[in-house]
Amino acid sequence: MQKNIIYPKVTIFDVFKAFWKGMRPQAGWVYFLIFSIIAANVASVIVPIFYKRFFDVIVQSGSKDLVARQLLLIIFSIAFFNFLNWLFYRFATLANIKYQMSTIARLKQQAYEYVLGHSYSFFTNNFVGSLVQKVNRFARAFERLSDNVVWNVLPLAVKLTTIFIVVWFINAAMAMVIMVWACVFLIFNIVFSNWKLKYDIRVARVDSKATGYLADTLTNQNTISLFNKSSYESEGFKSVTNEQAKLTRFTWGLDAFIEGGQHFLGAAIELALFLFALSYWQKGVISVGVFVLLSAYIVDLIHQLWGFTRMVRDTYQSYADAKEMVEIMKLPHEIVDVPNAGELKVGKGEIEFRELHFSFNETRKVLENVQVAIKPGERVALIGPSGAGKTTFVRLLLRLYAPTSGKILIDGQDIAKVTQSSLRNNISMVPQDPVLFHRTLAQNIAYGKPRASKSEIEKAAKLAHCDEFIKTLPYGLETLVGERGIKLSGGERQRVAIARAILKNAPILVLDEATSSLDSHSEMLIQDALNTLMAGKTTLVIAHRLSTIQKMDRIIVIDNGKIVEEGSHSALLQKENSLYRKLWTLQAGGFLANDEVSQEAIEDTGEELPGENNATPKEME
Repeated sequence: MQKNIIYPKVTIFDVFKAFWKGMRPQAGWVYFLIFSIIAANVASVIVPIFYKRFFDVIVQSGSKDLVARQLLLIIFSIAFFNFLNWLFYRFATLANIKYQMSTIARLKQQAYEYVLGHSYSFFTNNFVGSLVQKVNRFARAFERLSDNVVWNVLPLAVKLTTIFIVVWFINAAMAMVIMVWACVFLIFNIVFSNWKLKYDIRVARVDSKATGYLADTLTNQNTISLFNKSSYESEGFKSVTNEQAKLTRFTWGLDAFIEGGQHFLGAAIELALFLFALSYWQKGVISVGVFVLLSAYIVDLIHQLWGFTRMVRDTYQSYADAKEMVEIMKLPHEIVDVPNAGELKVGKGEIEFRELHFSFNETRKVLENVQVAIKPGERVALIGPSGAGKTTFVRLLLRLYAPTSGKILIDGQDIAKVTQSSLRNNISMVPQDPVLFHRTLAQNIAYGKPRASKSEIEKAAKLAHCDEFIKTLPYGLETLVGERGIKLSGGERQRVAIARAILKNAPILVLDEATSSLDSHSEMLIQDALNTLMAGKTTLVIAHRLSTIQKMDRIIVIDNGKIVEEGSHSALLQKENSLYRKLWTLQAGGFLANDEVSQEAIEDTGEELPGENNATPKEME
């Protein structure tokens, strides 16, 4: 087990900072949007002033013609400011579309690139489905938050300020009533929404958990069917969704409580203001038009504050949704290029592991004091019991892990001081169980050389013996291979991986026993393709079958994280009490089909070696 990931603490300001990083290139549109919103809402607040004037003119005595002319001027003024309100909102809408769509795309790209930059161990500790959900929720959270700020918070701030100023000049006491009420309303919503936040975060986490569970089980649908575990997995998913429903119901109940408080406060301000207005009207301090003005402002404020309440809830919900992704984006990458890292230049292909140590934690040491020098063009096999450290050995070479101490050198260059991209450009790997993209065969083969011509792709496919099955496919090289390459057999996927490595043509080659689970025909084709692939390259083979590495120049035996033996196949067989000799004998007896062998089985082996001609033992298919 690898150590659990400890994520950094994330505040709402960290979320805003992450959003601003995506917004910054569109800052000009953001400023224009803010200006348009302010102008539109100032125009909106001015309109009720003319409503007040309209009714004050109606109730005054005087010539009807004069009154009519005054009213007509007021009507045109109302129309003009309504037009300004409409015009600036159109400007705001266009600016919002421009900046928001670009920002959402940029945020997704930033999140995607940062996730990809994490090390191998990060992905072994996270559901892929959950990561996909977090990236999408991060972008959706920004969209929801942006809409609320643009269409609720900013208009509310502008209207509350301008309404307070207008009413203050009419009657300071009523202006203070409006301001005190607005503060109480806002505090009420912020306090209860903040209390609700912890439940919103729990809902977001269980939502990610449900998505991850769903993706995991659907990916392993075939295994579920083979073991007849549909009911079992259904119950597991039901348990997760029930937890999700329980938490969601509770948060919805909190929303209902908050909305009830809002209704009460809305009714209270309306009653208080009209009582104040009635009192001042009786004293002759204010006119009938002021009643109209206050009515318009109260309705507008309640509507705007009602929207603000939803905005507060959505802000906390957006924070909860974005928080998990921001945690990932604040988590430092485990493996990064050093400042001013150089490009790896491989001439000969010499590899050296110098005093290398690696452990996942203080109690689990995986490799200890590994000292290995691999000559240019040498073919070296790694063997050992399961869990000995062979795969970790290779992952350290690829910098998927960083060593606890020690160095790895390629042609004298410390791989920790060169760019990861240049390192991996110089290494081809054929994994034991290749996973392909849901793309065409041609795209999968050309993945290591995206600009390869069609003839180069066809040549690589032929050298890897892919042409044998490609000609049976309906669209040949343009056939989609399905998710993870599911439309192809294991042997066909391995041949595609070999074709990809042939086309990449890197000077260093790593093979993770690419013939470990194939039928005889496929193994014959792949062995032939591998011979072509290994020609002239420094090659490192993780061997699960001892028979596949007899032709290697050197064999390195790893046990419990240490190199215990090395030499040629024939030399190691002649050594008494050799672990390699015992492993060979176990496979001859059929024990080592997939590198699954216990230390007890090795120790208890009664050796009866094959003849001196070192004939290949019968292998378990």
